[in-house]
Amino acid sequence: MVRYLALISFTDEGIRKVEQSASRAAKFRSAVESAGGKVLSQYWAIGEIDGAVTFEAPTDNVAAQLLLRLGRDGHVRSRSVRVFDEAEFAKISAGG
Repeated sequence: MVRYLALISFTDEGIRKVEQSASRAAKFRSAVESAGGKVLSQYWAIGEIDGAVTFEAPTDNVAAQLLLRLGRDGHVRSRSVRVFDEAEFAKISAGG
């Protein structure tokens, strides 16, 4: 599985309907699971970003499709990066 961290910002539409945010998050979780992935964590925040989600997807293409669908709904924009756990990074940094 490929792991991602997506930083979430509300659009104008998303903040107008902020009370629906938790149900939209549940919809995203279902979409990830239907695509063969798993949401690892979901947080709402106050400050420069409005939230963050970490999730696993079977491939980069699947993750991109999920994030594009999330953005297409018009309630949030996301900035995402692929992330590695400690064991994965140790292997990468050792050249393996």
